[in-house]
Amino acid sequence: MGTPEFALPSLKILLEHEYPIAAVVTGPDKPAGRGLQVSSSPVKAFAQERKLGILQPEKLKEDSFIASLRSLEPDLFVVVAFRILPAEVFRIAKLGAFNLHASLLPKYRGAAPINWAIIKGERETGVTTFFLQETVDTGTILLQARVPIGENETAGELHDRLAGVGAEIVLHSVRLIESGKAVPKPQDDSLATPAPKILKEHTKIDWSKGAVEVHDLVRGLSPRPCAFAYHNRTLLKIYRTTLAGDAGAGAPGEILDAADRLRVSTGDGVIEILEIQQEGKRKMTAAEFLRGYRLSAGDKLR
Repeated sequence: MGTPEFALPSLKILLEHEYPIAAVVTGPDKPAGRGLQVSSSPVKAFAQERKLGILQPEKLKEDSFIASLRSLEPDLFVVVAFRILPAEVFRIAKLGAFNLHASLLPKYRGAAPINWAIIKGERETGVTTFFLQETVDTGTILLQARVPIGENETAGELHDRLAGVGAEIVLHSVRLIESGKAVPKPQDDSLATPAPKILKEHTKIDWSKGAVEVHDLVRGLSPRPCAFAYHNRTLLKIYRTTLAGDAGAGAPGEILDAADRLRVSTGDGVIEILEIQQEGKRKMTAAEFLRGYRLSAGDKLR
């Protein structure tokens, strides 16, 4: 059960090791892109290539969907980047249902664990497999793997690494369950931290924050949904930054250099913007951007 790219390595590794996939459950087809052409999820597209059975329920409590699952007589549900399963669904499989989560649970429970781990300045994260329970992300833990976070690593880069590490953990979890050697451990709820869905209010840069916080916000939201700021009334998406010390610091949001480099003062220190996009234009390096957009030292980003 999965929908986006993150789920693909886990599906692929189970097929590579000859586990029989009774069916793939994925999200309904949706309009996408400027032309709003109906498109399939990455998991569905791959499943079609491999001629796997596909279920795409609109609602997970539909009687027809539940009946279809029961007819498959599944041993195990493997859930990766899917929706919240109701109990009447995850209890169908004989050996239960487990989920792959992109954090070291109980830290960063919620919809956006990769983003929040970076935004909060973590230097380590990981992946966890756990048996599903009725309360989201609270089930007993099967396996975990720790992964360091690079100081300039973006959410997109970490996402791709965790998808690969997660696939290995999924495979090992299936093997443990298959052999009867799984020993699930309860989570310590006192250590839980939230990772809610990213909203627009989370993505606007507050230049009064320190340089490290601004830098972590930018990379934690890159490439999607992306941190942003305004120059006058123009929206600028900022994809990549680096810390540039504290020399010559001005007021928060003040542009210190807009010649060959784009350096901006924060509440504590300076960042250099490396990749940026004017609304309606393509993403480009700061040097490319400065050749086509009028910006001067002393201007303010807000």
